[in-house]
Amino acid sequence: MKTLPPGSTIGILGGGQLGRMIASAAAQLGYRTHVLAPDRESVASQTASSLTRADYHNKVVLADFAAQCDVVTYEFENIDVGPVAWLADRVAVHPSPESLRVAQDRVTEKRFVEGVGGRPARWAAVATRSDLDAALAAIGTPAVLKTTRFGYDGKGQTRIASVDEADAAWDAIGGPAVLEAFVTFTHEFSIVLVRAADGTMTSYPPPWNEHRDGILHRSTLPAPAAVAAQWTEAAALTGRIAEALGHVGVLTCEYFAGADGPVFNEMAPRVHNSGHWTAEGAVTSQFENHVRAICGLPLGDTAVVADRVEMENLIGDEWQRWPELVAAPDTHLHLYGKREARPGRKMGHVTRLTRR
Repeated sequence: MKTLPPGSTIGILGGGQLGRMIASAAAQLGYRTHVLAPDRESVASQTASSLTRADYHNKVVLADFAAQCDVVTYEFENIDVGPVAWLADRVAVHPSPESLRVAQDRVTEKRFVEGVGGRPARWAAVATRSDLDAALAAIGTPAVLKTTRFGYDGKGQTRIASVDEADAAWDAIGGPAVLEAFVTFTHEFSIVLVRAADGTMTSYPPPWNEHRDGILHRSTLPAPAAVAAQWTEAAALTGRIAEALGHVGVLTCEYFAGADGPVFNEMAPRVHNSGHWTAEGAVTSQFENHVRAICGLPLGDTAVVADRVEMENLIGDEWQRWPELVAAPDTHLHLYGKREARPGRKMGHVTRLTRR
């Protein structure tokens, strides 16, 4: 992979806050960014060099986009592989369409992770209502029924406390889906790893992730001892996943700290909410390291720069706390520029650093 010099253009598929922060990191290193997104409101366009608002399947638009970019990346996985693969035949795309294909389908993802030695929760593919009965008989309750695609932040899933709730769960989710056994765990954590095209890899220390209503509420470092004890094993698995995919860029895997070791939850082939703390809490942010990887630059230092780091998401109207947050010492406020606050919508985040 050749090194792209500053002044090159990075194409970003997706117009959300992750694209916004990638564009900011790219600008700091002297790169231009071109966002392609169909959204009426694109907060990424507020920090990018240029924006094309269009459907991802428009090949005339895609051809023009490819011609203007030196490399293309994506900020979320809820995009069809087809347009990404089409682009990859015309311009370098990192991470590759294969990373996207595996990550956006839960059945494919679980089989892939099992193939490299990972251990997800007990699960079964569910295509029909009768499949759900068979899966419940094999896995038991409590369990979670999840859509195979396009679920995030607690969306596209429902809990099943007993077999009597199977009809309601099927009506809510339908198929295709996966049934997952409940996991007994002490903490949730994530490994944010970055891999360069030459196979060089590095990862950040794992944060302890706390969720509310299926949405990440807080990430804290250093993580408790239960997480630290499973750090090496989880990071090694994440590295094997990245290597098997030939992944270039940031890859995030979420885990449960269980009694028998880390239980794989899911992967995201991109920068991740649980890595937002790195913007101020690490020597090199996940966003800068993603840009470094996809442009062929050396990867940056992932060391933590404070004794304690806490990242808190600002959901819905919580962003209105901004006057107190912006005035607090050792506190860094990030607002995403979204016009409308809705329940469950991520409007920003705040990072707090503690130094003894």
